[in-house]
Amino acid sequence: MNNSFILMELSIQVGWRLDAFTLIVAAALAALTMAASMGLLYLASARQACLVDWTVAAALFALSNGLGAIGLHQQAGPILFIACVNALHIGGHFGMLAGVRRHLHLAPGWRWGVLLMAAVLAAHGLMFARGAPLYRLALFTPFVGALNLGAAWLLWRRSEREACAAHTPLIVLQVLSALQQAARMAIMLAYDGRPPGFLGGDFFRTSGALAMLVYMSLATMCCALIVSHQQTLALRRASLTDVLTGWLNRRALHDVATRDFRRCRRNGSAMFFITFDIDHFKPINDRYGHGVGDAAICHVTALSARVLRGYDALFRIGGEEFAVLVVGEHAGNVCAMAERLREAVVATPLTVEGKPVAMTVSVGVAALDAHDQKWEDILSRADVALYHAKQNGRNRVSVHGSDVIGRGQAARLQAVGA
Repeated sequence: MNNSFILMELSIQVGWRLDAFTLIVAAALAALTMAASMGLLYLASARQACLVDWTVAAALFALSNGLGAIGLHQQAGPILFIACVNALHIGGHFGMLAGVRRHLHLAPGWRWGVLLMAAVLAAHGLMFARGAPLYRLALFTPFVGALNLGAAWLLWRRSEREACAAHTPLIVLQVLSALQQAARMAIMLAYDGRPPGFLGGDFFRTSGALAMLVYMSLATMCCALIVSHQQTLALRRASLTDVLTGWLNRRALHDVATRDFRRCRRNGSAMFFITFDIDHFKPINDRYGHGVGDAAICHVTALSARVLRGYDALFRIGGEEFAVLVVGEHAGNVCAMAERLREAVVATPLTVEGKPVAMTVSVGVAALDAHDQKWEDILSRADVALYHAKQNGRNRVSVHGSDVIGRGQAARLQAVGA
């Protein structure tokens, strides 16, 4: 949809009717609207860096269309003027790609964009590019199409599943833009720059300006949709995440455990809970203060996360109590994992004011069995095993079913000085 650089060159050199001029001005205004929208979104709340890239892209499109409108009005087209129109237009497409890359946590690569714009300006000094507009169309359209398709490909390949719906409109728009430009170039080449009949008349020319107007309008909505969806996901993740540790919270535990429990009951997979908490945490808090207490919690969760790498179901379910949900593993592997977790904490003391503070954890393990009606039954048995470990010396792993026998025990055993 975005072959405005050839559109504007033809308008500059031929002189079109007012409807084409109006559409080019409207496209420039649409680009300015997009720049203002992206900029205000960034300043208002989003603070997402991709919005800056898309603001710059829209500003470049606005300048390109504005210069094209001036050239049409004056019916004059010096090569330097045309070079600026084309360079700004290609820079705008690069800005769209840069915003996509930044959104996907990749380097935007604006250095390459500046070099590309400089190369476009320099290319207009060649005898080939100084000739008919058709030559410049053949030279620059592949670059614009590649930028469009590159943005679409990145969004398609690197999108998380939950973001696919928000990314799809911009993917479709970028692909259609590339296809439109390829079709326009094919027609122009087929007829040596002078398509016959209505294709060579005002309708063909004004339709190009209309395509640019539509692209800018849709691009604004597509980019705003992506940013809005990303904010929604961020808020949802924040509501499910413990602020101090970054682990999931009890609300997330309910959602994840309910889903996995149903699936494991349906297909017969194994399901385990590993629960653990910090031994003698209250004396640490009382002696060193809550700041060190928070540091101790973060220290233990960081060590645990290294041992449990690859398992996303890590939960903080209390002040210093944590749970890990493991699905599809063998019992021996889960018990070994729990033991490695305990050993990691013992081996790495917390440093407070340059002095090591020894820390240990007590760990409980429980598995899904045929009598369980809900996932809370497994967690309850893991809690029983955890407090069995505390009553029997702390700094150990207890497994329900071997160290702790029997169903129907109290969910928690009394543990003095836990």
